[in-house]
Amino acid sequence: MKVAIIGTGLIGGSLALALKRAGFATTVLGMDKNSEHLKKALDLKIIDSSATISEVCKSADLIILTIPVDAICKILPEVLSSISEQTTVVDMGSTKAKICESVKNHPKRANFVASHPIAGTEYTGPEAAIVDLFQDKKTIICQQEKSSKIALNLVKNMYELLEMKIELMDPATHDLQIAYVSHLSHISAFSLGLTVLAEEKKDKNIFKMAGGGFSSTVRLAKSSANMWAPIFDQNAQNISQALGEYIKHLELFKKAIDQGDQSKTRELMEKAGVIRTKM
Repeated sequence: MKVAIIGTGLIGGSLALALKRAGFATTVLGMDKNSEHLKKALDLKIIDSSATISEVCKSADLIILTIPVDAICKILPEVLSSISEQTTVVDMGSTKAKICESVKNHPKRANFVASHPIAGTEYTGPEAAIVDLFQDKKTIICQQEKSSKIALNLVKNMYELLEMKIELMDPATHDLQIAYVSHLSHISAFSLGLTVLAEEKKDKNIFKMAGGGFSSTVRLAKSSANMWAPIFDQNAQNISQALGEYIKHLELFKKAIDQGDQSKTRELMEKAGVIRTKM
């Protein structure tokens, strides 16, 4: 099978490596507006050759979009309009409602599968690609009823070969839930990074005190702003709701600490500790 990956960064590069190893892809074409990424992907043999959008649409059996979500909304209708009836297109965006909306009336909507593999790291570029990035992770497929059986089965087979657990979900539910368990986590990390960087202006030695707890919490702040800014924009309403509730809990901790109410801080921590039984 000839697979085309539009976006040769962490996700696209990891996918190319994994699909080659699994024998799913005999040839992997790559396309990326970042010429350095494309050259690196070729040098590392992540992709077999580069291609234009026209070449991709004409020759690929499966086209995978691993680019920022705003770019997916722009290019997806164009790709669907240019492919043959036998070609399947799948996206890997972290939001689903606006992407699905962008092609809801497209005559080749059935050739498209809306998905979101929940996998990644804070690193970017093809050199960050990891062959087993997706193994034992979860992937979401939305609006499966709008995809043809052929397209849906092809994408499901791909994810099963990657040893991923498939969940079916509607776009609105996906975007709400992912706002709480993913998007909010990234905003928290960015905010913590900004807070400590601001303090560093007064105390240059503050990072000498940073340990494992800080490193693991702030890790996501190293993520690509180019990827995450469009995600925050597309899922703004759900993220705002999640942020509002998060801020309320931060304020509860601040109030208890300001008042020296140790029993209240203990109560809040014990309530939060229940999360260990959920994961």
